[in-house]
Amino acid sequence: MDVDEIARGLGCDGFVAVEDSLPPALLARLDDGCHQREAAHFDLAGVGRGPHRTRDGDIRGDAIRWLDAASEPGHAYLVVMEGLRLALNQKLYLGLLDYDCHYAIYGAGSHYQRHLDTLSGSKNRLLSTVVYLHDQWALADGGELLLYRGSDPLPTARILPRPGLMVLFLSEDFPHEVLAARKPRHSLAGWFRGRVPLI
Repeated sequence: MDVDEIARGLGCDGFVAVEDSLPPALLARLDDGCHQREAAHFDLAGVGRGPHRTRDGDIRGDAIRWLDAASEPGHAYLVVMEGLRLALNQKLYLGLLDYDCHYAIYGAGSHYQRHLDTLSGSKNRLLSTVVYLHDQWALADGGELLLYRGSDPLPTARILPRPGLMVLFLSEDFPHEVLAARKPRHSLAGWFRGRVPLI
């Protein structure tokens, strides 16, 4: 990955999309984790936190599983993201402390309504990431990621989930949504976190 390109995009626009973000062999090994859905205990994703957490397929239809850092591809991916964390802190002074992520599988027809990645009552998610793992994708397959600025009704960016593409955006600045796809859509969604403010 070109860290200078990422830093420029984040510094100028608050988001950036990076082609060919991972070596093809690593991308394929990570995607294998999505093809083991039944054995790997994917769960339907929820919305909200704690006692208010619910599952509502009309809002969010993906199935998730947290990345296993003990697996070879999981470990390799986290090494890449740790290098990115250190480089972005050096270039942009973002104060990124750590990173976590999960697999997200959107079946045909499933979507995720417009939302922010920052959780209610917590502002520690600073930089969101998504990397697309599936091996082929065409415009007709849908499943685009839409990024918005604040309350703007029209998207700032409409991003086709091309294989190997990594999207990074400032978590607190960009509400976003995932449009319904016409075939299964595989990704890793993650967040670089910072220190939780005291007030």
